[in-house]
Amino acid sequence: MVKKVFLVSDMHCPNCAMRVESIEDDLPGVKQVSASYKKGQMVVEFDEKQVSEAQILAAVKKVGYSAEAM
Repeated sequence: MVKKVFLVSDMHCPNCAMRVESIEDDLPGVKQVSASYKKGQMVVEFDEKQVSEAQILAAVKKVGYSAEAM
């Protein structure tokens, strides 16, 4: 398992953070997503053998936000 921080600067409220955290349900290999709209970032704990950073970024884009690895 790996823990990485991603910038998600276009979150503006708690609902935004909850939508970003919902990617956890769609990606096998993601153990936990913790998003903070105040910090503009999310921390993802995932198994890099099952899911890639690119897949995580694509999932964030799918729910309406832009993310980038730090």
